[in-house]
Amino acid sequence: MEWLDEYEKLVIRMNTPRVVIDNAVCPTATLVQVDSARKRGLLLEAVQVLADLDLSINKAYISSDGRWFMDVFHVTDRLGRKLTTDDSVIYIQQSLGTWNEPARPAALEGLTALELTGADRTGLLSEVFAVLADMQCSVVDARAWTHRGRLACVAFLRGEELAAGADNDRVTRILARLGHLLRGDGEAPGAVAAVPAAGVAHADRRLHQLMAADLDRATSFPELSPAVSVQSWAERGYSVVTVLCRDRPKLLFDVVCTLHDMDYVVFHGTVDTAGDRARQEFYIRRADGSPIRSEAERERLSQCLQAAIERRSLEGVRLELCTPDRPGLLSEVTRTFRENGLLVAQAEVSTKGDLASNVFYVTDAAGKAADQSAIDAVRERVGADCLVVREEPRLPQVFSKDGPGDRDHGVGGGLGLVYLGNLVKRNLYNLGLIKSCS
Repeated sequence: MEWLDEYEKLVIRMNTPRVVIDNAVCPTATLVQVDSARKRGLLLEAVQVLADLDLSINKAYISSDGRWFMDVFHVTDRLGRKLTTDDSVIYIQQSLGTWNEPARPAALEGLTALELTGADRTGLLSEVFAVLADMQCSVVDARAWTHRGRLACVAFLRGEELAAGADNDRVTRILARLGHLLRGDGEAPGAVAAVPAAGVAHADRRLHQLMAADLDRATSFPELSPAVSVQSWAERGYSVVTVLCRDRPKLLFDVVCTLHDMDYVVFHGTVDTAGDRARQEFYIRRADGSPIRSEAERERLSQCLQAAIERRSLEGVRLELCTPDRPGLLSEVTRTFRENGLLVAQAEVSTKGDLASNVFYVTDAAGKAADQSAIDAVRERVGADCLVVREEPRLPQVFSKDGPGDRDHGVGGGLGLVYLGNLVKRNLYNLGLIKSCS
């Protein structure tokens, strides 16, 4: 019936996110606005798309109370410039302007994903890649993080027999050899699993989940800095999460990803940056609509957010490798790191056609700044033209205590609806959505 067709069209229009990208509102950043009927996980999808484009989110306003969802982001590229390329604009619109989650890269279709966790040590990643090279597995894409003495890695392997599951004996032997490397000391043993690449929605998000599972098994936690606070706003039924720390790439993604995977829903939020400092504030409830009521749950959430922030601290020297891909390349490069006493703190491996494009953050064996002579020796061995230093060695990220001036917009149980209304109005004005906040 014709009226039914019109009704279906109306439902599609109401539920399909509307994405507006505007370069005229703000002189220093591109405004990305997403409006939609509320849907679980839409905030994470939006932040994930922007993170995958390596964009910086300098300011944001989030609201999904009631049945409607609105996010506004002020973004720039990694050089601090507005978005001017059609490719980025089209990708954002196509990824967010649908009912579906952002599409997975076509290059990962039909691959096998290996998921590994274990106690980290100098040379462990080299040993992992050596096993894969010996078993004639080609690594198409991989991500590896280390944190608090633990390693998590997701590697996507090419091989029709692996993807089809036709050679189960070979997969079993690969898992057995890798499991031997990751067995640990028995108190915190490692683990390895092979899954279809289609089952890994997003590599960075999966790394957070793997390392969070490690955190769940931990019997004690290091003392946490007060960079993350979780407080109660009982009058409105919210729990209020405040994050104060140094700004860095993908910070918002790491925080939102952790909240989502712990089954918390963000109803309101603000993000602001000033220099190298970031402030993020979220009004959350559990997925069942209730706020956090116990001190133990508040402490647990604070610990998990702190860990998620620390994991991608980007410590050490950034080395970029760009060279024609060949069998055993990763094994050779990481073995050279190990032989020169360098620890791979983080790694991003990707291939485009026949070209390998890899990024490594390396430190010395103690996790401190690497000696320049070791960096020079590695570059000479691998090739100074293809392995280059893109950034100066970084000091470890430190979260300092905030002075009174840092908490002049603090949150607590005594806040009321007037505060939230002023917060919403102030941020609408700051983001250019209204002309005056008076």
